Order: sequence, then structure tokens, then C-alpha cells
Amino acid sequence: MMMMLMMMMLMMMMLMTTTTTTTTMLLLLMMIMMVVMMMMMMMMMMMMMMMMMMMMLMMMMMMMMMMMMMMMMMMMMMMMMMMMMMMMMMMMMMMMIMMMMMMMMMMMMMMMMMMMMMMMTMTMTMTMMMMMMMMMMMRRRMRMISETGNSLIDIAYGCRRLYENLS
Repeated sequence: MMMMLMMMMLMMMMLMTTTTTTTTMLLLLMMIMMVVMMMMMMMMMMMMMMMMMMMMLMMMMMMMMMMMMMMMMMMMMMMMMMMMMMMMMMMMMMMMIMMMMMMMMMMMMMMMMMMMMMMMTMTMTMTMMMMMMMMMMMRRRMRMISETGNSLIDIAYGCRRLYENLS
């Protein structure tokens, strides 16, 4: 820009000094050209600036969009988590509501699984020990069950006797 201005100044000086028509005409033409060039340059600069601004804006918009997307994703994730938690809670409740017999079955299954694992991984002695433990547990459980059964039978007998006595 500064260069252009300088050139203009120079031309002006030349115009002042020269006498012949052709030279003046030429100079005038050159001056006009210079002005046009300057205008063009200005326009270009403006355009560039505008472009830059637009780019910046676009970038900003993009960033905003990204942020929004991220937020949305986060929200979705949170919602999902909440849902999962709720489901888990429900499942827990259901599990708690299930009978003790189911729990016992599960325990037995678990024990069996553990035994299998032990057999695969550890030595035979350990497995044997586990087996023993298992047996003990089973026996105890069976005893408990049988006791309850016996007591129920006893109660039944008692009821029957009572009925007989009453009759």
C-alpha cells in the first residue's frame, strides 16, 4: 500500500515537470491504473478479511456444535446409566423376593463350579479338601431340610391325633 502511495507521489511530480502531451497522457493513464490497482487491492484485502471472519465464525459454530453434541452424548450416557441403575435395583429386589431354596440351589451350583475350577487349576489334595467341605455343607443342609420335614410330619401327626381325640 505504502509503495503504491509512493509511486503515486512520484507520478504526480513527473506530471508537474513534464511538458509533452504523450508523456502526460501516459502518466495519467498510469495513475488511473494505479488507483484501480489500489482499489482492487483494497477489495482483495476486504475480501480476505471477510473470509477470515467467516472462517472464524464457522469454526466457532463448529466448536459450539461439537460442544452441544458432547453435552448431548453426556446426557444420554447419564440417562442410560440411570436406567441401568434402576434396572439393577429392580433385579436386586426380584432376587431378594426369590425364595431361599433358589438361593440354596445357586450356592450349590457355585460350589460345584468352584470345585470344577479347583480340579482344573489346583492339586488333587485341594480338590479333595473342597469335596470334603462340600460334603459337610451338603450334609448339614440336608440335615436341616430333613429336620424341617420331620418336624412337619410330627406336626401333621399331632394334628391327626388331636382330631382323633376330639372326634
